[in-house]
Amino acid sequence: MSSSPEPFSDREVERYARHLVLKEIGGPGQQKLKAASVLLIGAGGIGAPAALYLAAAGVGRIGLVDDDVVTLSNLQRQVIYGESDLYRSKVEEAKRRLADLNPEVAVEAIPLRVTAENAPDLVRDWDLVIDGTDSFETRLAVSDACVAEGAPLIAAAIGRWEGMVALLEGRPCYRCLVAEAPPDAETCERVGVVGALAGVIGSMAALAAIRDIAGAGEDTAGEILFFDALTWRVRKATLAPDPACPACSQGA
Repeated sequence: MSSSPEPFSDREVERYARHLVLKEIGGPGQQKLKAASVLLIGAGGIGAPAALYLAAAGVGRIGLVDDDVVTLSNLQRQVIYGESDLYRSKVEEAKRRLADLNPEVAVEAIPLRVTAENAPDLVRDWDLVIDGTDSFETRLAVSDACVAEGAPLIAAAIGRWEGMVALLEGRPCYRCLVAEAPPDAETCERVGVVGALAGVIGSMAALAAIRDIAGAGEDTAGEILFFDALTWRVRKATLAPDPACPACSQGA
């Protein structure tokens, strides 16, 4: 017989008051957030705001995976850090910031570079994964691991003035969208990115996670949301499963 969730403390009631009165979340949804675990791959432009909002929302366990250190060029968009964090481990400094924001949340710092070999072990035992990395090789490795381990994935990416967010639950997967890493793929370091866009897409990734965990709103699995900040346009597309996808097709 399953045990009943522990009642919220007085501090939790005050902290999450705006969620508790929101009919689509309320007490049951907040308990789901408290019981949930989310792994963020990448503690950079997308991961920084996403981590802040997930911690603020009361997600019970948050994992941060990144092997990089904070540099001055990061501070244009990676709002979880400050100049006092320069040349220190991103995940350790982000963990410290999240602990200050919400000590009710358990945060795990994982200073590791993600590869196809270690990705399955990394995503295993997490309720949901957010990928905000700036590498197609890493995105595909994370997606393949999520498919293999049955972990829902929120894929988010930015470049120049454009961003995308998608919730993927097994099939279709990210490899149905991008079969292989493009040999001439653009990166933010090469082509630039407007800093505030990272906040928009990172916040949307966190919002997608909160909606999915709390069961709020319509099911958007398999849909991709695109945002163009220059034209101020948002569009959606439904990702069709690739029948020959080597990761999620029946013959995979």
